[in-house]
Amino acid sequence: MAKLAFLGLGVMGGPMAGHLQKAGHEVTVYNRTATKAEDWVSTYGGAMATTPREAAAGADFVMACVGNDDDLRSVCLGPDGAFAGMTSGAVFVDHTTVSAAVTRALYVAANEKQVSFVDAPISGGQAGAENAALSIMCGGDEGAYERALPVMDVYAKICRRIGESGAGQMTKMCNQIAIAGLVQGLSEALHFADKAGLDGHAVVEVISQGAAGSWQMNNRYETMLDDHFDHGFATDWMRKDLGICLKTADETGASLPVTALVDQFYKDVQKMGGGRWDTSSLFKRLQVL
Repeated sequence: MAKLAFLGLGVMGGPMAGHLQKAGHEVTVYNRTATKAEDWVSTYGGAMATTPREAAAGADFVMACVGNDDDLRSVCLGPDGAFAGMTSGAVFVDHTTVSAAVTRALYVAANEKQVSFVDAPISGGQAGAENAALSIMCGGDEGAYERALPVMDVYAKICRRIGESGAGQMTKMCNQIAIAGLVQGLSEALHFADKAGLDGHAVVEVISQGAAGSWQMNNRYETMLDDHFDHGFATDWMRKDLGICLKTADETGASLPVTALVDQFYKDVQKMGGGRWDTSSLFKRLQVL
């Protein structure tokens, strides 16, 4: 069992840190809103800290799951940042979806302090975090990844090192690009079925068993048809992720025409007041056009 710090206790980080505590690790948590950390300790035990540095002091592994590039920098750097409190040889594992550029910069900053940095973004949504069934895609030094793997396995369905620093974030971009197209396709199929006077449930029962089947179809079609969009990964966060994808595509020369279009559809959802609706709300956008 290891001494761990976990930074960020949102809908993903809270359950993940809870699995680590339940597995017998010694977990100290930090959250920008202290009441969330207090509630977590009340639920799971463990300890809380008032700064990332305090949480990271003496930890073998520091895990983070925060919001964006700026949030990640704030918990890593500066006099109260985690890097300032970590001891030589410790491993920082970042589960946030951020740009590959900030990942590589923090990898260098960590190495300067003789600390390892693994980018390890996650997929699987809130349900995956709660059920310890996340897909984790990693970048960074192989030795650091191998050391962190038993810790990540506590809440992972699958965990793989894809390559050097930044490779995990690049893989997460592939994940979000694929999801954007899938959700829009599913939304259009259900919308078409409705306009054609078909029973959407019956349609999906048949087509889900063939080439059209997907995780999105199996797990989201019923809630989409029920006009239920208050679960899962929020539209605001998806737009943040797609923005990273599109910026990186410009830098690498990749062509993402469908992703760019779906990003604008999510912008429409935000204008409808659906920033906190989950990503399947693309269907609701079609229904109100």
